Amino acid sequence: MSSFNWFRRSYDESSEADKTETTAAKDDTTAAAEEDASEASQAPANAEDYLAWAKAAYQNIQQQQTAPAVEAEPQADAETPAEPPASTDEADSEAPSEPPFTPSLETAVAAPEIAETNPAEPTADADTTDDSVAAPFWAKAAEVEREARLAKLRETAIAEPEPEPEAAATPELVMPDVDLDEAFLWSAEVLASQGRSPDDISLEEITWLNQLRQGLGKTRRGLVNQLKSVVGQGPLNEDAIYEIEALLLQADVGVEATDKIVAALQDRMRQETLPPEAAIRYLKTILQQMLDSPLDGDHNLMFVPESERLNIWLMVGVNGAGKTTTIGKLTHIAQKSGYNCLIAAADTFRAAAVEQVKVWGARSGVEVIANPGQNTDPASVVFDAIAAAQSRNTELLLVDTAGRLQNKKNLMDELSKVRRIIDKKAPDANVEALLVLDSTLGQNGVRQAQVFSEAANLSGVVLTKLDGTAKGGVALAVVQQLGLPIRFIGAGEGIEDLRPFSSYEFVEALLSG
Repeated sequence: MSSFNWFRRSYDESSEADKTETTAAKDDTTAAAEEDASEASQAPANAEDYLAWAKAAYQNIQQQQTAPAVEAEPQADAETPAEPPASTDEADSEAPSEPPFTPSLETAVAAPEIAETNPAEPTADADTTDDSVAAPFWAKAAEVEREARLAKLRETAIAEPEPEPEAAATPELVMPDVDLDEAFLWSAEVLASQGRSPDDISLEEITWLNQLRQGLGKTRRGLVNQLKSVVGQGPLNEDAIYEIEALLLQADVGVEATDKIVAALQDRMRQETLPPEAAIRYLKTILQQMLDSPLDGDHNLMFVPESERLNIWLMVGVNGAGKTTTIGKLTHIAQKSGYNCLIAAADTFRAAAVEQVKVWGARSGVEVIANPGQNTDPASVVFDAIAAAQSRNTELLLVDTAGRLQNKKNLMDELSKVRRIIDKKAPDANVEALLVLDSTLGQNGVRQAQVFSEAANLSGVVLTKLDGTAKGGVALAVVQQLGLPIRFIGAGEGIEDLRPFSSYEFVEALLSG
């Protein structure tokens, strides 16, 4: 089974040829839109269809897990060598034994003459014959006694059967580490609603959606329960709208984003009366449209490194936001997706920062370009890393930078210098600057994004620590106030706990009860 490409949300059947085809397909936005529409039309229509879809996906995951073990079994049988034919020694042993040869005096005398006429043959037999003739009487008696003991042992010995060749061990079937429970059914429903086929679903997607849902569980339980209590009183009215506004502000959505959501609800309320379930569905639609608004009708899955071209991703943010950890996780995703990666350890200020990024590089199998000196210029490290990436035909260079507060002008100027070095050294590279934002900061993260956007020309945001006390609404605030798309989200500390952002999955995990 080929590896799962998280950038494309599909399995990689091949490498270079498929990359070229997918790159060409990515440029054709019209065809992609038509394909999305056709996939959406294939989504299940009712609960029974969703259940059948989930069962089919579960069976497919079982086959994915057991296929490598089944394939290994015939290979093991093929590698087992065939039983060799009986050796010459065994054939000789099975032949009837001849009487022992007793050398005579004439044979002993003739042996040296034969050795002289044919010098190529060894003379071991002649020496043995001479020794037997010259052996003393007590040696002959000992030999007779030894032969008698051996014959007695042969008579009393118990014949043991020959050991049978051990059969090749049957590989154990690896069953998927997931149950067909409520969490699986919810994840399957989310994937099916996007028009996905059950044959293309991976266990990683199911696990990630469950983890994302658990990370947003605290916000969901508070927000959804209160929303249901508000809309459950009947059709939406002005009082219900104000209560929803207060709930959104408590979830760190921000004033500007909340005003936009409330205005949309009020416009819809003037047109028709919304029952409770329809009101929540309409709220989901509003949030998803807000999160996708910076993409200009595109999809976040199009945010992928371009093959056969140098891509430089500059990671910026304040101290403790998780930049180095995010780089390690992004490198892992890129390696699994078939990209050649390199890491630039440009955080030369924080103690042990270089060692930390080297540990992440070793876990992902990616080389790290670093300067062994202390407090060296980060721009020089980036310069050397770009040169190394260009000489090795690297496709993705991830640059780690030192954490800095947004109100430190000298440090922000240093970040601008790094960006100028990148633009000068690699003018043809595809450069992206991603702000790593701690989602637990709430509205303070919006101010950080504003200042970093001016210094580093940001092209997206990475939300981390969604598995903690984060309320999740900061994603809407960043998108609404700065127009920056959410590129990746993290909901855990493991190397697999960072994935490309999907607005539909995020809203479902945030508002689905």
